[in-house]
Order: sequence, then C-alpha cells, then structure tokens
Amino acid sequence: MDSILILDFGSQYTQLIARRVRELNTYAEIKPYNGNWREMLAAPPEDDEQGRVWKGVILSGSPHSVRNADAPSPDLSGVRGVLPVLGVCFGAQWLARENGGEVAASETREYGRAHLEHIATADPLFLGMTPGKQVWMSHGDTVHSSGPGTVITCSTRDVEFAGFAFENEPTWAIQFHPEVYHSDEGLTLLGNFVGGICGCAADWTPAHFVEETVENLRETIGDDQVVLGLSGGVDSTVAAVLLQRAIGDRLHCIFVDNGLLRLGEFDEVLEGYNGMGLKVTGVPAGQRFYDALAGLTDPELKRKAIGRVFIEVFDEESQKLEGVRWLGQGTIYPDVIESVSATGGPSVTIKSHHNVGGLPDFMKLAVVEPLRQIFKDEVRRVGRELGINPQLLGRHPFPGPGLGIRILGEVTLEKVVILQKADRIWIDALRDHGWYDKVWQAGTILLPVQSVGVMGDERTYEKAVALRAVSSTDGMTADWVDFPHAFLAEVSNAIINKVPGINRVVYDISSKPPATIEWE
Repeated sequence: MDSILILDFGSQYTQLIARRVRELNTYAEIKPYNGNWREMLAAPPEDDEQGRVWKGVILSGSPHSVRNADAPSPDLSGVRGVLPVLGVCFGAQWLARENGGEVAASETREYGRAHLEHIATADPLFLGMTPGKQVWMSHGDTVHSSGPGTVITCSTRDVEFAGFAFENEPTWAIQFHPEVYHSDEGLTLLGNFVGGICGCAADWTPAHFVEETVENLRETIGDDQVVLGLSGGVDSTVAAVLLQRAIGDRLHCIFVDNGLLRLGEFDEVLEGYNGMGLKVTGVPAGQRFYDALAGLTDPELKRKAIGRVFIEVFDEESQKLEGVRWLGQGTIYPDVIESVSATGGPSVTIKSHHNVGGLPDFMKLAVVEPLRQIFKDEVRRVGRELGINPQLLGRHPFPGPGLGIRILGEVTLEKVVILQKADRIWIDALRDHGWYDKVWQAGTILLPVQSVGVMGDERTYEKAVALRAVSSTDGMTADWVDFPHAFLAEVSNAIINKVPGINRVVYDISSKPPATIEWE
C-alpha cells in the first residue's frame, strides 16, 4: 500500500494534510518529528503489518519559530535525496534555514488570503495550476533566502519565497497551506506531489480500510468479548458495525441515557438499531450524571465529570458480562487532535473529550478504537461501504457530553428540559425546510443570562438561547451557515412561543477558528 509519512511539528493543520492526502485515495500517517519514524521507514514492506510502502514525506507547519533555539529540528539524513520531501510553512522555513538561507520575522503577520502571482508552471509540483489563484498564509516568519542550489517556484505580492525547490534533490518547499480549503488549488498541488512526484497508486479506499481494519480487529481481539458504548451517532455506529463484522456476537453494545440527550433520543436510538443485528442494552442513568454535575460551572470540570460517570456506568455494566476484556469506542481523529497531541508532538490542547485519554486504573479493560485515525467524512464513507442506513449516517455530530456542554454554567434537570424543547424546534425546522442535510452540525445553546421581555403586556425576565449551525467537511474548520432571515425569524418565534422560560433567541455567526463548533 503506497503511503505518505507526515512529520508533525505541532500544527493544528497537520491532520488536515493527512485528510487531503487520503482524499486522493492514498494512505497517510502522522508521526512526531522526534519519534521512531525512521525505523518504520526502514522496514521492508513484507515486514510491515499493514503492507505500507513509503513513497514520500511531508513536513508540517508548527506554532514554533525556526529562529528559536528550542524549535523542532528533525534528522532527515537518509530521507532527503532518497524520498521526495515537501515542506509546508514551518517545514519550508526549516528547509531554508538548514540550507543556509535566511528566515526572519515578518514585518506584519502574514495570515489569511494571498494570491500566487508567479508560478513555475513547468515544475512538477505546480502542473495544472493557474497564476492568480488564492492560497492561505499563516506564519509570523518569512523566508528571505532559501540558500544555494535552490530556485523560486512561486511568489505572492508580499512573499517572494512563497515556494522554492532544490535543484539536486526531490525536495520542495511552500510557505502557504495547500491543505486548507481556502487554498483554491491546494488539492491539485498535493495531488501533483503524491501522485506525480511520489508515484503513489491511489489504492487506499473505504473498502480497503474496512478489510484492513476488520483483519486487524480480529487479530487484536482474538476470542475475547468487547463492550462498546453506542450513542446513536455516526461514529459509534460505524465502530460497532466494524467490530461486529470482525467478532460477531462477541460484541456487546450499551447505550447509556445520561439525561443529557436530545428530546426522545433514548427511545429513538434503541428503535433505530432494531434490525441491525447488534446486541444493544439501554441503561437509564440520568440522575447519576445530574448528581455529578451539581454545582459545576467550569466546562472542563463538567466534561470530566460526565466522562467519569460514563466510565463508572460502563464498568458496572461490563461486570455483568462474562469474558469482556475490551472497551470499544467511536473515537475519531478530531476528538484526539483537540484533546491531546494525536502523535505525541508539540501541538496545543483545545479541549478534552470524554472518550479520549485512557481509562482509570479500576477499569480492567483495554481500549479498541477502530476509527481513531480517520475523519468524520471518512467515517461516513466507511459506513456506506458497510451498508449502514443512509439516514443514520446523515445524522449531525452530537458531542459525547451531550447537552451538558450546551448548557453554559451549572446543569440542572429544569435547564435540560428547556433546552431539549428548544433544540427539537430548531432541528425539526431545519428538516422541514430542507436545510438539515446541507448543514454539517446544528444545535441550541442555553445561555447563562436572563433578559427582559414583554409577553401579553406583561414583563418577563427569562432565559436566552443561541442557535448554532455550521458548514464543514471534517470538523477541523467550519463556517456559520447564512440562513434567510425569514427562516431564522420563524424559528425564533416558534421557540419563544412554545418553550416556557425562553424570551430571547440569538444566532451564532462565529467561524472555526477562532471559535469552536461547540461553545464549551
């Protein structure tokens, strides 16, 4: 299997590079720049358990400056000149500095849209690309010289060394980020590198992932039993079907009602799994979660409390099953990225996820996560390959902590009931008006404020909710959806009139970044 290695220097965009390469039907794997990747590259394909054949290396961006003494600095001896290398942003600056070039602080931060006014269109990295197209810059340093034996391959109005190549080795460098959607022809550039320069065969598909994952699960789990937490969402469902295909009825699924689900969701989810052949046990446990959340207002403390009780319930339920040695989870790449560095590299923690970070010592189960290395859109493609109901695969992502992180401040049963009713109106309206399948994720947030209103000539002092809806492809970046004002007005009017306790509705127009999709 032709593969690309991505060395992680800590950029939050590193995983987007992997996603774009996989979009080209080529397997990509991320390793920390200071990890044991050299041994992996040196292993013969016949000795590689996944049959990977390494065809090229991409150097990621980084929050660090190459000018700092403690900046990441990999040892690429035996790689440069042997395998094609592409340096992106920090990777490009590091290549320039290592080659005796000059990297200096930018006079102004170069962040956002730029246009390639000059492109060496004969260079294999830029074949088929058009001068004048938009690219995305995100750096505080800039390359003033790339050193001897290099040639400039592209420039913008403000950045002369937007790209350069080495004349005597297959190494390229670009200052911009081709992996983000804001770079118009970024996928073309990556395709030129992966397919044209590295010669990858584009043979990594959802069918290949299913076959490989099922085989690995069988080998890893052996004859053991697995317990898995179902949420009714896409991730846990696809993980369950993969595990079922691998081990059959030795998979035991548990669906916990944490009291923080959407209105009627517990019964709807259990009904939805009928006919799928999964063994599912429903466990009402809402009061335990409310008790754990009492008095908590800090988002991280709430997440940790929900995660702790979630694990406790699972431990108790798994004790009722004989021979269970594994806990299956639907963890996907963005969960890992935002919680901890996915690779052990120097990336920044955004927020913790209840299903990331290991299990407490008292729970004697090993963790198996079939989806840990793929993105949400890839999960859906795998689900289609597995024949899962398209309606289930089309469900919006829903956070593991549920409404617990959509209620800002302390969580109480009263607030949950209010939010459930408002959220049902919002989601039903999206479906009724044909918006639901056009939106990546939508939800309602109960704000920790009250405001004055007037209803029936009487003064009210009640709660406010924020409506949230974003468009995205992978959850790593997202834009707010620009709905017609008349549609938003209709939803606002319905919520205020039908949900006692709410007298104000606002709409969130923040993108990710700088905001996240969820408020907590």
